[in-house]
Amino acid sequence: MSSAVAPVLVAGQWQAADRLGTFQALDPTRGTELPTLFPVSGPEAVAKALDAADRAFADLCKLPGERRAAFLEAFANRIDRVKEELATVAQQETGLARDTRLMGTEIPRTVDQIRQAAAAIRERSWCLATIDTKNNLRSMYLPLGPAVLIGPNNFPFAYNAVSGGDFAAALAAGCSVIAKGHPSHPHTTRKLAEEAFAAVQETGLPPATLQVLYHVESSEGQTLVTDRRVGSVAFTGSRRTGLLLKSMADRVGKPIFLELGSLNPVVLLPGSLRERFDQVLETVSGSCLLGMGQFCTNPGLLFLLAGADAERFLAGMVQKYESTPTSPLLSRVVQQNLSASIAALRAAGAELLTGGTPTDSAPISHHHTLMTCSGRLFLERGHALQQEAFGNATLVVLCTDLAELKTALASLEGQLAGSLFSHTDGSEDELAAEIAALLRQRVGRLLNDKMTTGVTVSAAQCHGGPYPATGHPHFTAVGFPASIRRFCMLACFDNVRQHRLPSELRDENPTGQMWRLVDGTWTR
Repeated sequence: MSSAVAPVLVAGQWQAADRLGTFQALDPTRGTELPTLFPVSGPEAVAKALDAADRAFADLCKLPGERRAAFLEAFANRIDRVKEELATVAQQETGLARDTRLMGTEIPRTVDQIRQAAAAIRERSWCLATIDTKNNLRSMYLPLGPAVLIGPNNFPFAYNAVSGGDFAAALAAGCSVIAKGHPSHPHTTRKLAEEAFAAVQETGLPPATLQVLYHVESSEGQTLVTDRRVGSVAFTGSRRTGLLLKSMADRVGKPIFLELGSLNPVVLLPGSLRERFDQVLETVSGSCLLGMGQFCTNPGLLFLLAGADAERFLAGMVQKYESTPTSPLLSRVVQQNLSASIAALRAAGAELLTGGTPTDSAPISHHHTLMTCSGRLFLERGHALQQEAFGNATLVVLCTDLAELKTALASLEGQLAGSLFSHTDGSEDELAAEIAALLRQRVGRLLNDKMTTGVTVSAAQCHGGPYPATGHPHFTAVGFPASIRRFCMLACFDNVRQHRLPSELRDENPTGQMWRLVDGTWTR
């Protein structure tokens, strides 16, 4: 083991800041700790980062948006150049497939969303510039201040606090960033931060535009969330931790944007099974087990009407779950929490059909788990049976009739996404419309004949939803330009002289291309 402790990126330089301890990442494919020691940063490092973020934000506000766009593009280019090394490091820390998952999907998505953020900066319409010439009132979205970003364990690139959607959106808004990495993949975070910091230097942004802490204790986490200099916070992770952070932020009136997990219910109407049974079975089982179920959009809850087709579908799902190979979970904590959640669901009355225990063949893995319960039981013990089992576990709810199905759907908590499968000949359209209306109130993204896994980075995307899937139903964590506005405030300028206004609000359109709402009309 190396005795050297990795430095943190604070106040514009890599340095050995104060620490309360150290930790090591885990190789989940072997169940062994990786050699590099990473610091658990202490109060001095946190205080220094907050001071530097405040100064960097003030300096960023003086620079044209073009500079931030150039940074984001330079960062995306640098990720592209070293993607093979990044994928190798991330695979070692997460166990995720290097070529198909990391190189093939996640890194391309990451650089694409960073470039989309750069394009939004240049296009400028994201700020929703609004002008009332009669009253000389003008408003637009401006950055709130330094952003604290806390990333999850399951996406080492696309949701990393140093490179993910929150990072791209916060930088696009004009915020300096304090990134709190996830302890599951600190070396990946460090490598990304090295490329980002090089891009900061290359494009002349303030040196403390990005700062990185790998891990902190809860007291320092509270400081990061509640400090007066912080404009906003974004967190992706468990409901327990997210709600704790929310309570801290709420006490001081701090905006905090949470993504807390979701069951992403899928309703399979009888006609979909009668029409294309094998296709639906393959699609649903594949989506449920994709990536060992370690997606926030994993379909953890299926609804069917009881009957012969439903019984045949359950038998087919059991066969798929038992014949599909398992792979490593992200960490021992994920494995332990998955086992505990399955036990809690079974204690609430869910019947185990297959799986239910960790595997013997890999150090950190779990058997694909399928459970079922009646619609009546789901209604009686809804809160307990709506517990997320993060990983490769699925609960199927069998409802006796349409009335029970509709009542069960009406009892759902807020979700990120939900899907509805029906017969394509239109015979179930009226029923599908009723089901869709129930789901529409409870999900941020509603799908038809398509599974919830996979989130396209698009301006039309909504990766959000009602509480408790997120902390706020008005925003999306994916998609530009909407995701940028989370890190902003609506700023009004009343009778301000032309030369003192932001260029977006002056009489002359600064680009001739950005859309502005002028006297009630959208115009360029």
